[in-house]
This record gives sequence, C-alpha cells and structure tokens, in this order.
Amino acid sequence: MKIAIIGSRGYPYVYSGYETFVKELSERLVQKNIQVKVYCHKNLFDSHPKYVNGIELVYMPTIETKSLSQLIHSLFSMIHACCTKTDIILTVNAANGPFGLISKLFHKPTLINVDGLEWLRPKWKGLGSKYFYFSAKLATKLYDAIITDAEEMRKVYLLEFNKESTVIAYGANIRYSQNAALIDQFNIKAQEYYLIVGRLIPDNNADLIVDGFVKSRSSKKLVIVGDVPYADKYADNIKSKANSSIIFLGYIKNSEILAELYHNCYTYIHGHEFGGTNPTMLKAMACGCAVLALNTAFNNEMLSNGEYGFFFEKNVASLADSIQHFELNHNLVNRLRNTSRNGLTEKYNWDIITDSYISVMNKLVTES
Repeated sequence: MKIAIIGSRGYPYVYSGYETFVKELSERLVQKNIQVKVYCHKNLFDSHPKYVNGIELVYMPTIETKSLSQLIHSLFSMIHACCTKTDIILTVNAANGPFGLISKLFHKPTLINVDGLEWLRPKWKGLGSKYFYFSAKLATKLYDAIITDAEEMRKVYLLEFNKESTVIAYGANIRYSQNAALIDQFNIKAQEYYLIVGRLIPDNNADLIVDGFVKSRSSKKLVIVGDVPYADKYADNIKSKANSSIIFLGYIKNSEILAELYHNCYTYIHGHEFGGTNPTMLKAMACGCAVLALNTAFNNEMLSNGEYGFFFEKNVASLADSIQHFELNHNLVNRLRNTSRNGLTEKYNWDIITDSYISVMNKLVTES
C-alpha cells in the first residue's frame, strides 16, 4: 500500500501536534513495509533530501501569508498526490475539507483527521470562523472516512454535521527524567514552579492562568513555554506581565530540555479549550506531571473525569483557589504525579493508533 500524507508542515519538522502525529505514524508505517510519502512545506527546510528514515519526502512551495500559506500548500499537495500512483491519501486538519473534491474527481480514497473545533477559536473571527465551519462540513461530505481524535469530538461531528466518524486518538511515549540539571539555566528548581506549554493565543487561556497565578499569591514560580511567530497584541499583553516569578521562555526547540521542564514542574496547568485529544497534555501525562486542567468535555475524557488530574473553571478565582488547594495538599499532587502515566491507556499508544489507521485505510482501498 502506498500512502500520501498532506496537511502538515512536513517530516521530520516537529512543531505542533500535527507534525508529531505525522512523525510517529509515518515511522511506524514504514516499519510495517508500507510506502509513505509526506508532503513538506518547502520553505521550512534548509535541505531537501528525497528520503529520511525510509519516508519519501515531497517539498511543495506555497505563497507565504499568515493565514493562507498552509492552505495553499495543501492544495498543491493534494493535486500532486492525486497525479501519482498513491493508493490512499491521509489529510490532517479540517481546514483542508474542500480539497476532498479533488481526490473525489481523481477517484483516490481519502481520509481526514479533522482535529479540533477551529471555527470556535477566538483567533478566527468573522470570515475565518465561517470558513472553518464550512470546511469541516465539506470534509464530512467529500472524504471517504472522518477521523476524530476523541469520543467527545465524535459526538460533536455527529450532532453538528450528522456524520459518524472513527475515533483514533493521538499518542504519547512514556518517559522519565534523564538530566534534571537542564532546567538550571532558567534559574528554577524542581517542584518550585508551575508550567504552561502552548501558543499564546486566546483559546489556550494563558492570560487567565497568569492572572489566576497572581491572585493565588503562590510562593512558587510560573514558567510559560511558547509564543506566537508574529506580532500580536494579545501575546504582547501577556508577556508584559513578566517578572521574577512569571517567566516566559518562548519556544523551546530542544526536546530534552522541554521534557525536563515537564518532569520537574510542581504542576502542569492546561488551559486549552477547543481541541480534542491534546498532544501537550498527553506529553505532560507521559512525563509524570500532576495536571490541573480547564474543565472541558475533552479534558475530562483525557483525564478520565478526574482520575488522573484536577480541574478548574474558566475564571480567575477558580484557578487561584485550585493553586492554593494544590499547595496545601502535597499528597494530592504526589498522587497525581505518581498515577498520571497510568492514564495513557492503549487508546493513546502509538503502535495501536498506527494499527487503527492501517485498518481504516485497508478498508477504504479494498472498497475503492
């Protein structure tokens, strides 16, 4: 079977959940003697080898704009993939919904991982929100199979678009601390800081978390990993609150350093609101973090309704109270830290996830 994967920035460029997904899935597919072709955003790569780790790479150009570069890249990639001897096309991101029309015209079996509720994200207003909703709706009509990454997301697509989907979550690899000294460079100590990891965008609620931390009067520090790659008033406002206790590290590209920041935090605070299975929180669980998460249906599903984490409501007072509660109850934090990895059941195992994708793709190829 020959598979083409489009919609991400490429391989092995790891930037976000999509790229991590493509990396983990592609490498495992190749190990099972399945031919994999990944379409890469040409401008993001300094060199352009044809193969890496047995994965064929196709570098497609695009027009560099803040909102459209990835969409244009996906459009070119879909056209190219449909003109090759590819057996099946896997697309990520519901924004690529309209391009299912191209694969239909070429009679190429396609499936799409639709990810989160992009049309509800505050950063997409007006036309942007309408496009994402329209695109997600088109995806349910044009693609041969819809993949949702959480049971709660399956319910959304069933209710909103009357479309059944196959639930296949994202995965995480369990790991333990290797070199705690890597965090010394940031002037922080193990168990003496709270951690946020994610882009500084409204739907990740970093502003609420910073304000809640301040209101809690915690003696610990708050460490924030992430930023946005463009000038942004919202992000600038949050970063203006930096001081000796609120530390902004920007992007951390070194995976070992990032892992140690997870391993050694007192608690990981998760404010992501509109996703399904969130790779950042999976990473926190895999690293053995105590997790304090925004109370959403998706986060409840990931944390088994509180078995592997604790929740706060979407207001400053609730988070401040939760932080104070954590600092008065070290046994609770230690229990969550000792059990969080247990929440990574088979549902979040990359090998089982890969087998699930193979099963769906085999069925589509057989039926085509």
